[in-house]
Amino acid sequence: MAEAAVTPQRGIASLLRGIVIAGAMAVAACVRPTAPPPAPVRPGPAPVRPAPGPVNPGLPDDAQRHRVALLVPLTGGNAGVGRSLANATQLAILDTKAEDVRITTYDTANGAAAAAQRALADGNKLILGPLLAEDARAVAPIARRAGVPVLSFSNDTSVAGNGTYLMGYNPAQSIERVVDHARRSGVTSFAGLMPTGLYGERASTAFLRAVEGAGGTVTALETYNRGPAAMNAAIARLARSPFQAVLIADSASGAVTAIPGLRRANPGARVLGPELWNSTSGIGGMTQLNGAWFASVSDTLYRTYAAKYRARFGAAPYRLSTLGYDAVLLTVRIARDWRPGDVFPIDRLGDRGGFGGLDGAFRFGRDGIAERALEVQEIRGGTTVTVSPAPSGFGR
Repeated sequence: MAEAAVTPQRGIASLLRGIVIAGAMAVAACVRPTAPPPAPVRPGPAPVRPAPGPVNPGLPDDAQRHRVALLVPLTGGNAGVGRSLANATQLAILDTKAEDVRITTYDTANGAAAAAQRALADGNKLILGPLLAEDARAVAPIARRAGVPVLSFSNDTSVAGNGTYLMGYNPAQSIERVVDHARRSGVTSFAGLMPTGLYGERASTAFLRAVEGAGGTVTALETYNRGPAAMNAAIARLARSPFQAVLIADSASGAVTAIPGLRRANPGARVLGPELWNSTSGIGGMTQLNGAWFASVSDTLYRTYAAKYRARFGAAPYRLSTLGYDAVLLTVRIARDWRPGDVFPIDRLGDRGGFGGLDGAFRFGRDGIAERALEVQEIRGGTTVTVSPAPSGFGR
C-alpha cells in the first residue's frame, strides 16, 4: 500500500517538471536575441531656398496673356460714360471667352498722360481709349514713343494718325450717308442749319462736300447760337430760299426746337439729321421729328447687347459703350496671331476687309479714322425704321 502511494506522487512531480521545462522553452522561444542598434543617420544639409526677389510696382508677371490698357474717366463728370465703356469691355471678354487677353482700366480723370505712363510701365502693348479728344492728344505722343498703338473712342478726326486710331462715329460720314440717301430719293436742293462751334463748322464742311459729291445743290446754309430765338432767326433766313430737305446738325432735342419754325417756313421739306440723334434715348417717340431721316450705325445688335448689359450691370448702357465692346472684338481677333509679350501687330489694323462688331462693319483708313457701314433710319410712329440698310462689309 505504501508503495502504491509513492508512485503517483513521483508521476505528478515528473509532470510538473515537464510543464516547467516546456514553459521555459516556450518563453525562450518568444524571446529573440537583441539585434545591434542601427548606425545613426546624420541629417543632410537643409535645402537652400532662394532669397525672395524685390517687390516691383505694377502688374504681376503674366506671360500667357496679352496686356491691354483701357483709358477712360472713372471719376468726374464723364464717369458714367467711362464706367459704361469699362463694363462693355468686360462683357466682351466674357462673351468671347478670351482667356489670353487681360484688360486693365486706368482712370483718366486726373490726367490722361499720367494714366498712359502707368499703363506703359505696367507692360501694356495696346491702349483702348481715351474718350475725349484732348486726352487723346495728351496720350498720343507718349504711346508713340513706346511703339504702342492707341484706339481712341473720340470722333475728333484731328487727333487721328501716327499710331492713333479713331473708333468714334465720324459726323462727316453720317452726313454724307444721309445726303446720299436723300439725293437717291429725288432730293436735289438742300439747306443746312448749323450750330456755331467746332462741330457745326465741321458739319458745314462735310455737308457742302456731301451735297456736291451727290450731285445736288445747297441753296442756303445758316448758323445759329444755340437757343430758340437764334434758331428761329436762322430759320427765317433759310425761308428766303427754296429747298426740298434741310440738315439740322444738332442733337435730337435741338432739332425738335427747330421743327415748328421749319414747318412754317417750308412745310414739305424733309428733315435730315446726323449720327448724334442715335445717342438719344427714345428718339422714336419724338413725334415732332416724324418723317425725319438720319444716318447712324445699325441698332440691330445693339438691342440684344443692351438687354444683356442691363441684366448683368443693373443699368442701361450708354449708346457709345459699344465702341469698347467692338474694340475688344478687334483685339481678340488680332490676338490669334499675336504672341503674348510681343509688340502689337499694328499692320493688322489696316485690313481692308475690315472688322465686325455690334455697330456693324468698320475699317481703318490710312488716316487712322474708322470708316463705318451706316444705315439710314426714319422716325416713324413712335419708333425708328430702317429705310436704307447698312452694307454688311467692305470689298477688298
